[in-house]
Amino acid sequence: MSSKMAGGAGSLASLWTEVNRCGQNGDFGRALKAVNKILHENKDDVTALHCKIVCLIQNGGFKEALNVINTHTKSLTSDMVGFEKAYCEYRLNRVESALKTIEGISEQTDKLKELYGQVLYRLERYDECEAVYKDLIRNSQDEYEEERKTNLAAVLAARSTWENATAEDMGLPESTYELCYNAACSLIGRGQLSQALKKLQEAEELCRMSLAEDSDMTEEDINAELAVIHSQMAYIMQLQGRTEDALQLYNQVIKLKPSDVGLLAVTANNIITINKDQNVFDSKKKVKLMNAEGVEYKLAKKQLQAIEFNKALLAMYTNQADQCRKLSSTLQSQNPGHPRPVLIQVAQLCREKQHSKAIELLQRFSEEHPESASGIKLTMAQLYLIQGHVTKAGDILRSIEDYKHKQGMVSALVTMYTHEEDLDSAIDVFSQAIQYYQSEQPGSPTHLSLVREAADFKLRYGRKKEAISDLEQLWKQNTKDVHTLAQLISAYSLVDQDKAKALSKHLPSPDTMSFNIDVDELENSHGATYVRKKAAKVTGENAPKEQGQGEIKKKKKKKKGKLPKNYDPKSTPDPERWLPMRERSYYRGRKKGKKKEQVGRGTQGATSGATAELDASKTASSPPTSPRPGSGTGSASNVVPPRQQKPAASGATRKKAPQKKKKGGKGGW
Repeated sequence: MSSKMAGGAGSLASLWTEVNRCGQNGDFGRALKAVNKILHENKDDVTALHCKIVCLIQNGGFKEALNVINTHTKSLTSDMVGFEKAYCEYRLNRVESALKTIEGISEQTDKLKELYGQVLYRLERYDECEAVYKDLIRNSQDEYEEERKTNLAAVLAARSTWENATAEDMGLPESTYELCYNAACSLIGRGQLSQALKKLQEAEELCRMSLAEDSDMTEEDINAELAVIHSQMAYIMQLQGRTEDALQLYNQVIKLKPSDVGLLAVTANNIITINKDQNVFDSKKKVKLMNAEGVEYKLAKKQLQAIEFNKALLAMYTNQADQCRKLSSTLQSQNPGHPRPVLIQVAQLCREKQHSKAIELLQRFSEEHPESASGIKLTMAQLYLIQGHVTKAGDILRSIEDYKHKQGMVSALVTMYTHEEDLDSAIDVFSQAIQYYQSEQPGSPTHLSLVREAADFKLRYGRKKEAISDLEQLWKQNTKDVHTLAQLISAYSLVDQDKAKALSKHLPSPDTMSFNIDVDELENSHGATYVRKKAAKVTGENAPKEQGQGEIKKKKKKKKGKLPKNYDPKSTPDPERWLPMRERSYYRGRKKGKKKEQVGRGTQGATSGATAELDASKTASSPPTSPRPGSGTGSASNVVPPRQQKPAASGATRKKAPQKKKKGGKGGW
């Protein structure tokens, strides 16, 4: 019995040696076999169980590793295999569970903090994630510092893009293409598109230089690695309105078929936003890339939301009304306060000419969600204008507190009320806006421009009395403004002539208004419309010559009018020739009884009198009307029979249909 135990101990020792050797060589498959043999001898060996979990993780068996952990919870404590458990949950996209597991571990090691940062990033808790990476960079010194800085740059870019946060300058290097790419993403989030495009070009150069050092990398591999940079470049071009360039670059990325499903989904989505209601066949094909498995784990929530919105819009553009309503209703239930699902439903109703239902839907949503009411009411006003209800549209616009005093809104309202000849309401819009800026920004350029526009409007429509207060305010701001002073005097002349006379004293005197202008020179100038001709002085050389001494001016001969061909000079013309025939005194009406040609009883359409004349066989020499055989003078038929295409057999490759060229010129979503 003792010899048997000694033999077993020897075999276990050799198995552990095998596990150690395979682990150092990276051959985790053979190491797993050796560990299983050890566990066959002792199924509760904690070290062997831990080694098995590591081998399974290295081989991608995350589910099997998690099962081992969950079935041996008594022997494998959270402090022992907590990191491995959280990592398996993270790789299986159970991010919430991974977070709970990490928070339940007492000892926070560097590798656990690294995983914690990744989990927080996936959960879009960017503030906490940033703090974790800052702590790691500050308190650790190893070969992974560059990777940590890259991750921190990614967090800052995400905050800039999704939270519109202006991050502080961390002084991060841009020595690698990943760091350079993340810096470009931060610039895009801040709206600095030109600088971002230059930064992406730098990232592309760094990437090519880095990958060129690897002899195993082919040109296709390099292009696949560059795909994410090219897609981001195309996005900037799309934002800049260069849609043709953007579309070309997007399609290049799609043709490469990169393994990143998230990249493919975003690229396909952006192509659909360029296509809009054009090239819908291509857009339908791109939707398949957006529906690929695993996309939901690769993209941020706002990206996924935008993709779903675009699916609903594509259904509307392809006249799939039921599908559009279904998708938009689902989106509304998932995002109850978001206005876009409601706007998609409204757009679909408008396509169906149901404007009243669309307005009711918008009214209900604006009452339930007052925080989104501003944009919704703008759409309501637009629909009222489409229906011709200008006054209702104006009332809706005036109820938007956020915009009612904006210059653009004031301009729109005044135009609408003027169209309806409601001058009182237009003046009231001016008055309210001026009062607002008088209290909030007195004397500002916006305030004074509104006062000027109000005064001009009142003067234009004969409301001089009402314009006096505005003109006085403008003149007090600038007493040297002669034009405003003249308008003010003109307005006061209707109300208070004494006041007008008093103000007229401030007008400049005639002496100061004279500019020493030579009137004759001004009239004879190039731009004068009327030139006064001066009488030329008579000198000896220029004196008029007597007839016979000089040349006499030839008189132009008048051309004689043309006479009719049958004109007889001896006969007197008919005095009633200018009257219509029926109105002339000698008109007796048409003669009746003239026999019409009788239609023959022969072939349908033939006449008896002309039959002999139309008989071609009786003519002496009639040329042939059809070409002789072999001659090339005959005219060919213009109608080409359509060629039938053979139906594609099952399994046969179908050719790609040619894409329609997009009409027009920006947009993107």
